[in-house]
Amino acid sequence: MSGDFRSGSEQVPGVALSILMLFAFLGTVFAVAAAGAFVTTANLESWYAGIAKPDFTPANWVFPIVWNFLFLLMGISGWLVWRAAGSLDAAGGVLSIFAAQLMLNFAWSILFFGLHNPGLALAEVIVLDCAIAATIAGFWRHSRLAAMLLVPYLLWSLFASWLTGAIWLLNS
Repeated sequence: MSGDFRSGSEQVPGVALSILMLFAFLGTVFAVAAAGAFVTTANLESWYAGIAKPDFTPANWVFPIVWNFLFLLMGISGWLVWRAAGSLDAAGGVLSIFAAQLMLNFAWSILFFGLHNPGLALAEVIVLDCAIAATIAGFWRHSRLAAMLLVPYLLWSLFASWLTGAIWLLNS
């Protein structure tokens, strides 16, 4: 069993369109990643290097490796849901939640690194955690594999919430 659910009236997208949409999903999530990295990188050496961080903070080089892997999984996951649904219209509601969590992901970078506000970033990342969980639940109805590919992202985001909270407390 593939874990994908499709009614008899939905059509499987053609190979060319499927490949194009895979690149569209990957391009979208990596564009968000690049925007977040731009805000983050601009503040690593100046602001972030000078704030107090808990002992469990990973080294700076860990973050881009983990995030690139997670963004790859996100892109594939969104694409799998699109394929399972058969069209953007059929998957539109859950893909809207997916898009919202991407924007929340980017917003965290702005709040934490851009505005130097760990407290506000903590409140926002809790909303992000909920949006990721809602995306997983919505994706499950279309593709179990797509939903499972987002579990590492949720786990990392929960860790990021804990880390953000610790940084906020240490610097308040």
